[in-house]
Amino acid sequence: MRRPGPALRVALLGFTVTVVGYALFAGWLVGHAYAYEHARDRATATATGLVVEDGIGDDEDIRVRWTDADGHPHVQRFGVYDTDRYTEGKRFKVSYDPAEADPQGFPADRDETAAEDDCWVPAVLGGFVLLPLCGIWLWRGLRFRLAARRPGHPMTAAVRRGERLNRGNTFQNPNSTWLVLSEADLPEQADRPEASEPVKPTERWQRVMWHPALDELTDGPAPVTVHARGSRPAVVRLSDGTRLVPLGRLRRKPPTKVFLDDHEVGRLDLRDAFVRPADAELRPARPWWLPGAGFAALGTALGVLGGFLIGGGTPVAVVAFVLFTPTLFTAVWSLSAPQP
Repeated sequence: MRRPGPALRVALLGFTVTVVGYALFAGWLVGHAYAYEHARDRATATATGLVVEDGIGDDEDIRVRWTDADGHPHVQRFGVYDTDRYTEGKRFKVSYDPAEADPQGFPADRDETAAEDDCWVPAVLGGFVLLPLCGIWLWRGLRFRLAARRPGHPMTAAVRRGERLNRGNTFQNPNSTWLVLSEADLPEQADRPEASEPVKPTERWQRVMWHPALDELTDGPAPVTVHARGSRPAVVRLSDGTRLVPLGRLRRKPPTKVFLDDHEVGRLDLRDAFVRPADAELRPARPWWLPGAGFAALGTALGVLGGFLIGGGTPVAVVAFVLFTPTLFTAVWSLSAPQP
């Protein structure tokens, strides 16, 4: 069975992480929202509490002291929307389940749904953020298939390594791979005696996802077959049949804000520069997914921090942040076309 190429492996990783991560994130929040609503439906008894503190946190929650029918006192924090109504010293009606030994209180006013919304709203907003990332991968795959079906014509390609001059985006890979495409069958100067200057080839620039076959193109421009139409992304097929996944449109001018090496790119491995003993142990190269694992670890750490600083430190908020942040970081990293 043929192993998937590097572009497909990155796409599968990014797509899978996004789908599974969002499913866990949304499932965690929606499950707690349903559990909260069911518990609130069982809260048939009411008690009148006293607001002992208001304006708690960024959401301006309130703290209420109330007593159940068995005479047990409770002090509980509530999230409310009508913060001007429930100020310190005001009455606050609480509903609870009389069958519980240590009942949980709920706002008796059914319009106060801040607790439920704290679960439903992030789940919906997370979908608006993460699901389009999956759509980008689906669009890339569809665009690649459609472009590969276009008629191909012979050209020559030289590989250039690009380096972003502006590194403001932490998640975007600063390195990129570009192909400089030129016509393969240009007329010779001898065939055009009326021309006073040599004919300059028409060049196009296409960014592509990295493939190990590009490391073999170190002896100057190589013959390729280009499937393109106009300025749409071009699929370049190498002489060994490798098809490169395009990123962005086919350009008529070199990319701006990107430094391109003046020479062809060959990936130099220092292990090939020395004669190794026969019994020497060769350490494997760094796995291609290692930077992604680093971003996932960073996202996990920031998720814990965000759960305490933004989510109030509740278990529901901390776990939600820990599920969402590394998923987002890894998804964005995979879309930046990582390369070893």
